[in-house]
Amino acid sequence: MTRTKAPGTIPPTALPESGDPLGEALHAFRLEGVVYARSHLTAPWGVSMPPMPGCVMFHVVTSGSCVLEGAGDGPTTLRPGEFALMPRGEGHTIKSQPNARTEDYFSLPVRRMTDRYEVLRYGGGGAETTLICGAVCVDHPAARDLIGMLPGLIHTRAWDTPDADWMLGTLRLMGAEASAQLPGGETIVTRLADVLVVQSIRAWLNQHPEEQSGWLGALRDHRIGPALVRIQREPERAWTVASLASSVAMSRSAFSARFTELVGESPLQYVTRWRMQVAGAWLQSDETTAAECGARLGYNSEAAFNRAFKRVMGLPPRAWQRHQAQTTQALAQ
Repeated sequence: MTRTKAPGTIPPTALPESGDPLGEALHAFRLEGVVYARSHLTAPWGVSMPPMPGCVMFHVVTSGSCVLEGAGDGPTTLRPGEFALMPRGEGHTIKSQPNARTEDYFSLPVRRMTDRYEVLRYGGGGAETTLICGAVCVDHPAARDLIGMLPGLIHTRAWDTPDADWMLGTLRLMGAEASAQLPGGETIVTRLADVLVVQSIRAWLNQHPEEQSGWLGALRDHRIGPALVRIQREPERAWTVASLASSVAMSRSAFSARFTELVGESPLQYVTRWRMQVAGAWLQSDETTAAECGARLGYNSEAAFNRAFKRVMGLPPRAWQRHQAQTTQALAQ
């Protein structure tokens, strides 16, 4: 039985002018929901969530409590006003108590409200916990790069964040809409869930600057960050180390050394990798051919583009496109 809708792909678009490269990475979080669920669970209960690579998974407790296992360093208790985010879609379980037996979520009967929104009622009849859960996909390369550098679990207590009032307000509104079950409520809940995903990531970034290295740390550098944004905005431009260095008022040698130190690869290696990630997003949309991608990104021939794509992405464009289509189809089953 089909339980999810395959994620769509939004081709990268130009980002707005900004003096905040990290903010632009967050702007790239264009979320496409695979499934959202309102769960009414009565103790004892346990639900296992299989891995969903390429998706961000989350749980919001609106009443009661639960124990999350399999993400992070150990069991995590979630209560109202708390938000658990698994940025890389790692498999995990949520339970009424640690020893509760679990069932695979996708084997449990649900009531489908819309293509992407469903209601689950399950458990042994004891104390009730209500959750808003979801899995959303991100398609923009900047968002995928950012997700790859986040921890396996982000556990947000709304009252501990600088945005406490805003986040608590969002959580309360989600809970009210979930319990009221008014027309259009599922639309409001899913939009609020998307906001919470970005809020939670932003809160973690603000609270843990010491844990940010590589590309993520480079975004905060006042010289390298703007250079990264320029590459991301204009992947088709014939970038050279000299032109990138000039754009941030650095010498060629100093820029190259600083960029490589922070990002972990040379400027031109990053330019090529970014172009291939952008091409992958175009190819995944099924609206652009490999030849068109190569032409848009400044390659003189389709063969040259194909070689670069295989070197970075591991497969030639057409084989990679087939593989992605098969993965998307598997997620939709």
